[in-house]
This record gives sequence, C-alpha cells and structure tokens, in this order.
Amino acid sequence: MELWDLYDAKREPLGSTHVRGVPLDGGTYHLIVDIWTITPEGRILLTQRHPNKTYGLKWECTGGSVLAGEESLEGVLRELEEEVGIKARPEEVMLMDTVRLEDRFVDTYIYRRPVKLSELKLQATEVVDARLVTYEELCREWEAGKVMPRRFARYREKLKQFLEDGQIQETKRRRG
Repeated sequence: MELWDLYDAKREPLGSTHVRGVPLDGGTYHLIVDIWTITPEGRILLTQRHPNKTYGLKWECTGGSVLAGEESLEGVLRELEEEVGIKARPEEVMLMDTVRLEDRFVDTYIYRRPVKLSELKLQATEVVDARLVTYEELCREWEAGKVMPRRFARYREKLKQFLEDGQIQETKRRRG
C-alpha cells in the first residue's frame, strides 16, 4: 500500500496521508516528481511505460509519486534509482519547474550525466524499455503521439534552452 502526504492548494501540508488508488477529496493535492536526464552529448533519456499503466507504452521522462514522509528531492532521487537504476546526489539535480494541476503538484528536475543503456536497471512493473534520443527526435515522437502528452509539452522550450546553454532560467538548485 503506497501512502502520499496531502497538501492544500498553497502546498501547505495537511498533516494527513492518502492511499494510492483512492480518489482524492476536492481541494487536496499530492506531490509528483519528474526528472529529465540528459547526457553530456545532449541526448535525452526516455523510458517506456508498462502497458498496464495509464498511457501504456508511451515514452516519458522518469518520475512518480512522492511517498509519505519524503520531500520532493528525496522522491525524485528514489524514483530515478527505482525506475532506471541511476543513483544521483542531491547537488547534481536542478529544479526546473513546479506546477499545480487538478489534484497534484508536480516538481520537475533536470539532471546531466553520462548514460549507458546497457547499465540501466529497469523496474519491470513500471518501465519496459529505455532509449536515448536527440531533442529533434523527441519533438518528432511527441508530435506523432508517442510521448506522454503533458510532460514534454510543458518543458519543450526549457529543455531546448538547457541543451543549448546548460542553464534553466529562474531555477532553484533543488527543492527540499
């Protein structure tokens, strides 16, 4: 049973938890984290969702729900290690964006590091494949409907900027 901490619309903790799979009450939110992993050569790590998940077989960045008792940064580091076997240190990731959606807050990070597909350890219940693509390939895949709809659309320009100059404007180094 997976538990999430609950937050109000201002991201203030409510002091209660929620069981994954049970509909959230209106006005309550949980926390999701995503991380775009980019190689020094500018290739982007994409993972393919398990076919039994919503949006099965779509390509996406790594991510998932933050567990009860975790902070955003802890959650993103855990998800990266669980889903693809990459161990990152807190100081290596940068917060790219935070957004509030209908029932969740999403913190999206970016991480630059070498990636060898042969060394990834894919979480069988979450991820069925991984690949490295160029920004242009990612754009084509998204336009063809093969990439998770929201995840790339929101970060298209920020990813392009990061690939061009290694910077994300108005970004905090990390979120605790």
